[in-house]
Amino acid sequence: MEKRSLLENHTAGISIIAFVIAVAISMGYYQFLYVPQSNQKPVLPPQVLNPAQTIQVTIVPGSSSPSQTTNFVPKAVQGSLGLSSRVVWTNTDSVPHSVTSDNNYKDVISGSFNSIDHGQGLIPPQQKFTFVFTSDGVYAYHCEPHPWMQGKVTILKQKF
Repeated sequence: MEKRSLLENHTAGISIIAFVIAVAISMGYYQFLYVPQSNQKPVLPPQVLNPAQTIQVTIVPGSSSPSQTTNFVPKAVQGSLGLSSRVVWTNTDSVPHSVTSDNNYKDVISGSFNSIDHGQGLIPPQQKFTFVFTSDGVYAYHCEPHPWMQGKVTILKQKF
């Protein structure tokens, strides 16, 4: 009887060790292979990362007033991926504004489409915010402190 009990204990010990080794291998795979690959930024053509042309949008004086219907000029812009997918907003108003995605869009390379999240907070008067779109799509945006200010960027796909 004692021999059987020792054999069962030995088998249980081997099972526990095998389980611990399997968990350690799984955690190592997850930490050192899966996570770095899943967080890796995609490789894109250089022209997508540094488009040749820039689209200019002006935040006009008086935009902070709800009665003013003209605020982002032009209100809707269209560019081509890798050719004119860089947009620069210049605040010519006397108060700070933001350029904030309506749906919390996050570009895989450029990050959050929100001037507040890019370290400068609101765009001060006479300052600029630049964003490079690396995916085609339609991107609606607004000004966070002045939600009646709305605009749209459309980026069309281009073959490389």
